[in-house]
Amino acid sequence: MRRQDLPTPCYIMDEAKLRSNLELLRHVEQESGAHILLAQKAFSCFALYPMMAEYVSGTTASGLYEARLGAEEFRKENHVFSPAFELAEFEELCRICDHISFNSFTQLEKYRPVWERAGVSVGIRVNPECSTQGGHAIYDPCAPGSRLGVTRKNFRPDLLSGVEGLHFHTLCEQNADDLITTWHAFEENFGEFLPQMKWLNLGGGHHITRDDYDVSALISLIKDIREKYGVTVYLEPGEAFALNAGYLDTTVMDIVENDIKILILDASAACHMPDVLEMPYRPPLAESGEKGEKPYDYRLSARTCLAGDIIGDYSFDREIQIGDRLTFCDMAIYSMVKNNTFNGMPLPAIVTQHENGDCEIIRQFGYEDFKCRLS
Repeated sequence: MRRQDLPTPCYIMDEAKLRSNLELLRHVEQESGAHILLAQKAFSCFALYPMMAEYVSGTTASGLYEARLGAEEFRKENHVFSPAFELAEFEELCRICDHISFNSFTQLEKYRPVWERAGVSVGIRVNPECSTQGGHAIYDPCAPGSRLGVTRKNFRPDLLSGVEGLHFHTLCEQNADDLITTWHAFEENFGEFLPQMKWLNLGGGHHITRDDYDVSALISLIKDIREKYGVTVYLEPGEAFALNAGYLDTTVMDIVENDIKILILDASAACHMPDVLEMPYRPPLAESGEKGEKPYDYRLSARTCLAGDIIGDYSFDREIQIGDRLTFCDMAIYSMVKNNTFNGMPLPAIVTQHENGDCEIIRQFGYEDFKCRLS
């Protein structure tokens, strides 16, 4: 099937771009000696897991269901972290995971008999209290009052028996310089405990496959850590795997006017790309510009009843017509994993665009997918 024949809305996974990202991540693994794990919270298109598993060490999860998906479909190293675990799920996690990171010493001790009996490698997530983000406190694990990670003040060296790793995750879409800054803060607060550890998890948020990312600085840092402390180093990026490797194709259903021409699309920010409203941000759109940059300005919106379901203002070289197809870029990450059926909106089909340009629909959704979420 060719792309112009696909039903809309649909998510399109670009196999060639995904492979390019994976090759770079494998390069980092090989040069640094780190183990790179797919953070499934950003990208869980498991139809592509067999290809991805050829390049990296495994997956990481935020709970039981993601951990099961990694175990069943990726079938390599399987790690999990959660702010809190339930007993029933924890026992299963011990059967299917290699590493489990706890968010508190309370949780560590609560489940000590279980993880000691299972023989799984466990770690503690710490909070270096070093914020390097700007403007998005909702994504900052080091923000004041954060519930994520143990601060140095609350760290319990007396309870480290059996603990094999330390874990910090402080970044979001950031470069190696912010990781280096965070590493120095972590080392100052927690470095004394590394000699008794087997592994160190540097978390996610590393935009390794972005064009301006300093890959050499990352590799140098990991080598230095491994040489100084003798630990296995883990990275768990999510976005870096599928950055710029996906699209959301949509069709213009209607055009209304209220001081500005407004396109009504069959795609929705609220339902199909929630980060547009949550971050918020203006997603890239192919063949368009900023408002006023090109001759024809339009506001792009959805067919839901939510007044604020606005994707953004864009300009074009030509007038847009009802029935035209438009393409949002960088739509592989935090789209399929966050989408929803608010207003009874259909979920977009999931498509693989193979390296020869052919497109394959790997999943379509219908009324039952909406209904099964309800009762």
